Amino acid sequence: MEVKIVALENPKGYNVILGQAHFIKTVEDLHEVLVSSSPALKFGIAFCESSGPCLVRYSGNDEELVELAKRNALLLSAGHVFVIFLKDGYPINVLNAVKMVPEVCRIFCASANPIEVVLVETEQGRGVLGVVDGLKTKGVETEQDIADRKAFLRRIGYKL
Repeated sequence: MEVKIVALENPKGYNVILGQAHFIKTVEDLHEVLVSSSPALKFGIAFCESSGPCLVRYSGNDEELVELAKRNALLLSAGHVFVIFLKDGYPINVLNAVKMVPEVCRIFCASANPIEVVLVETEQGRGVLGVVDGLKTKGVETEQDIADRKAFLRRIGYKL
């Protein structure tokens, strides 16, 4: 067994949802959930098939995001893992719908931060042990940080 760290490629800092599912129709079902969530949402999905031909299956409505998802899924090459890249929308807008797709087993992360995926590789294949999402915590927020956080959430429309 060998432990590997794979950094997701995300040069433009798009939002990413990384998860695991269990069936070939995952790509189509995720596509339907995402396309019906918002007419403005742009996305690319790729899914690592884990039996039969073991291909990266993909879909989406934005070619750049589809290519990015395919490239990252192939980098991971881990059992039944899916990668979704989002533009003109956020994970918070679709995450519960993604979780409700019957094939989805788990979500590892949803983030625009730099992401490192911790993989284990055996003779049989690869699996995700976990993720490193963003940077190490630097401290505890101050009163000013609290005020800034609250102001930010209101400025972007997520709080009244």
